[in-house]
Amino acid sequence: MYLIVNLLLSAINIYFYILIISVFMSWVPSIKESAFGQMISRITDPYLDIFRRFIPPIGMIDISPIVAIFTLSLASQGIITLAQYLL
Repeated sequence: MYLIVNLLLSAINIYFYILIISVFMSWVPSIKESAFGQMISRITDPYLDIFRRFIPPIGMIDISPIVAIFTLSLASQGIITLAQYLL
């Protein structure tokens, strides 16, 4: 059970950093259009699109990544709490 929880938390942690990279890449269009940028977008856009449907941009600023990262952090904390309760 510990292995499953650790793998899940590691996957969430890696995805968290990929989301951070995606946010920084959105500030530099030339990086976002590179092969690496397209790969990161393919990984993060399905998750971010969930939040973009409900949270419109404020002016030119898209705050959906902030909410997405916060939600991912809450999920991580929920898994930790649940694992402590069950184990």
